[in-house]
Amino acid sequence: MTDRYHAFADLAAHEKLGIDYRFRVVDLGTPQVILAPHGGWIELGTSEIAEAIAGMDLSFYAFEAMRDGPHGDYHITSHHFDEPEAIDLIGKSRIAVAVHGRQNEGREVVWMGGRATALRDVIGASLRGAGFEAEINERLPGLDRANICNRTLSGKGVQLEIPRSLRDRLVCETSLMHAFCQAVRNAIQSSSDI
Repeated sequence: MTDRYHAFADLAAHEKLGIDYRFRVVDLGTPQVILAPHGGWIELGTSEIAEAIAGMDLSFYAFEAMRDGPHGDYHITSHHFDEPEAIDLIGKSRIAVAVHGRQNEGREVVWMGGRATALRDVIGASLRGAGFEAEINERLPGLDRANICNRTLSGKGVQLEIPRSLRDRLVCETSLMHAFCQAVRNAIQSSSDI
């Protein structure tokens, strides 16, 4: 589905903050930020997953549609995503990990992309070690320098594309969510990419 808006200013000119959309920002001044640029009704479960990864000690950002509707109504593609608070928070961080949703297409595999290839690979190994499937994303590689996850001080970030069925399970199954988020956090904390 085609995006209705190609930049945040276009969306803000036609939609109402607090009614149609919101953003949540927790700036803890950490070198890492966990974000969900397509949260709420856009890609269900991504905000909850990103927030759980961030926990109480990593910076967090979520842009959330507050109304249900077609995917493209509030979705701004990652290399056009330019909401000012996101740009500010991510621009002060060394690394960003963006949580995205994707359609179910066969296996429940997490597709990984982004310019922080060392961290991407450590996250993949950590997820696989925790019993999840993860592989490098060829279709949505997240390599564009303008991609919101790559707008960090280092110019690098990681993009995780999680299928709908796995997002639904993570949100509903506390132990599964804990295992997933701990695997990502362990990778972030052990990575030399930061």
